[in-house]
Amino acid sequence: MKLLFAFLFSFFLFPQHNSEKIFWNENQKLSWEDFRGKPVPSASFVASTNTGISFQYSYSIKNGDINVEYSVESFFNPEGSWYIPQRVNAHILRHEQAHFDISELHARMLRKNLYGKKFSKRIKSEIESIYQEIEQKRRAMQTKFDAESDHSRNQEKEAFWQQYISQQLSEYESWK
Repeated sequence: MKLLFAFLFSFFLFPQHNSEKIFWNENQKLSWEDFRGKPVPSASFVASTNTGISFQYSYSIKNGDINVEYSVESFFNPEGSWYIPQRVNAHILRHEQAHFDISELHARMLRKNLYGKKFSKRIKSEIESIYQEIEQKRRAMQTKFDAESDHSRNQEKEAFWQQYISQQLSEYESWK
């Protein structure tokens, strides 16, 4: 007897109104043209990046053997991301790219945590638990990055975070 189940998760910082996504690519950085959302003039910052992790998995059980297949990608949501044109510059764009890079880092962490994992017959709850743990860490890191860098205004902390994120991506290089 063979059972097959498939699940799809797309988690976002904010609700998404358009399904277009830009998937993370080390050779393609964000540009201001990618930000298509409506600016929020009352915000205490001049740009906002909406990123997340798209996660799909399926599993089958045959003769007691469990086979899990999954796909994990980090994405940028153009419609959920915005900027105030008169108030941004290349420094702020690098800050927004770092938010995208943080999501990619956590996508790599999720891939690492899933790779070779031996699941019990409670596969769905085990996979969702792994995802939720990574997603919680991703959101916490996004918040800490903005708080410590003061949304890019603290240049010393911004430089620290840029270096830290780059170093972390390198550490998880084999999971991209």
